[in-house]
Amino acid sequence: MAFRACMEALRSAGAIIKEETRIDTKDGCGIARPIAVSRLASDIEIGPTATLRCETALQLQRWTREAVVPAISAVMPTKRLVGLEQASAYACRNRNGAPNGKISEHAFGNAVDIAAFRFSDGSRLAITPRDEDGSAEGALQRAAVASACLYFRTVLDPGSDAAHESHLHLDVMKRTNGYRYCW
Repeated sequence: MAFRACMEALRSAGAIIKEETRIDTKDGCGIARPIAVSRLASDIEIGPTATLRCETALQLQRWTREAVVPAISAVMPTKRLVGLEQASAYACRNRNGAPNGKISEHAFGNAVDIAAFRFSDGSRLAITPRDEDGSAEGALQRAAVASACLYFRTVLDPGSDAAHESHLHLDVMKRTNGYRYCW
């Protein structure tokens, strides 16, 4: 999707976004056309503000609106999503913060880590290991993870490895034949 069309799609769904200056580093990191996202919709914020590529922000907005909000409505009908707490957006670093190895998708604005969902009643659902959790919170988190695989090409949850015990890693990394890695 072209940048302008992506920006318009975000704005038409109520996102609050701002174009930022190109990010170039000597380490191979960067985003040609970064945007700062503070709201995914008029009633759903993301905090702190996330610096991302437009495509990443658009997929996050679509997943939130088309999958997470309906899941919350089904599992917790008295709650309404008002925010996502992000743990990491753009960051020039290697995967899992390792001292060497492959550069993280965060380094290109292709990834965002979600640490919690915030609700209108002031409560929040922190992302934690919930594979065996039979509560409504466990069901909601598992639904959010499963549906994320429809919008993102990589989804890592607290069951994937020790580096992701407290958040969902979501990224739009391009892979051969549209392959998705969901763990």
